[in-house]
Amino acid sequence: MKIFYFAPILILFFSCTGKKPDANKKEDNVIKREIVVTELQTIIDSVNLEGAILIYDLEGDIYYSNDFERSKNGKLPASTFKIPNSIIALETETVKNDSTLFKWNGEKRSLKNWEQDLIFRDAFHFSCVPCYQEVARSIGVKDMTEYLDKLEYGNMKVDSTNIDLFWLEGESQISQFQQVDFLKRFYQSELPISKRTETIMKRMMVMEDNDDYKLSGKTGWSIRNGNNNGWFVGYVEHQNKTYFFATNVEPNKDFDMNLFPRIRKDATYKALEQMRIIK
Repeated sequence: MKIFYFAPILILFFSCTGKKPDANKKEDNVIKREIVVTELQTIIDSVNLEGAILIYDLEGDIYYSNDFERSKNGKLPASTFKIPNSIIALETETVKNDSTLFKWNGEKRSLKNWEQDLIFRDAFHFSCVPCYQEVARSIGVKDMTEYLDKLEYGNMKVDSTNIDLFWLEGESQISQFQQVDFLKRFYQSELPISKRTETIMKRMMVMEDNDDYKLSGKTGWSIRNGNNNGWFVGYVEHQNKTYFFATNVEPNKDFDMNLFPRIRKDATYKALEQMRIIK
């Protein structure tokens, strides 16, 4: 690793931990790739959640988290799977582009904003499960499995019985570290996909673009055996630097579940503010 990273990384490390360097300790003079930030745990506790926030500084090659062990545990990807699902759909030409129309058949759906005709881009942002189930069935088990292997996306368990549910139910798993690794390879054009697909996806994934930063990502929410699990994954481009994040949280007892969709995002934004990545 280049020596000019040394000073700023040590400064950030000590500012996060509150410790001062001791010249007599060898470990204080070693660049640390995993830094525990206790303030991230405080953020999670303050909103009555359990879980971990993982942040990766691409240029510094440094990970920050409140709980690195939890960040290595696999969970169902839920709607964060719409990122690879969209990539595979475009690569196989199951979906032509981000303006491809999905017609609503008039049947009642779980969310009101799913009860309309949606173009692919809006289906992604509205996280339309029925739309993406249709996409997965059209892709089929063979192509889905082959592409997931090529993309090296987590540990998905796909067969003919679960082709339109495997990311929401069952034994499929991906960890926060794996989410960040996948997004990093996608961002750096290291996935075995066409430039056209990459360009469409990077455009589709933008959630916020302002004078300070551009944030791209996807949320997810699964319920397994009565247990709720929420995701928010993505990356932030700020002042010529890029940071990746993967938040995975679960509600504590007496949590108001009406707040869950917003709180998992709010906690992530607070973490990015705490790390001075965004304002």
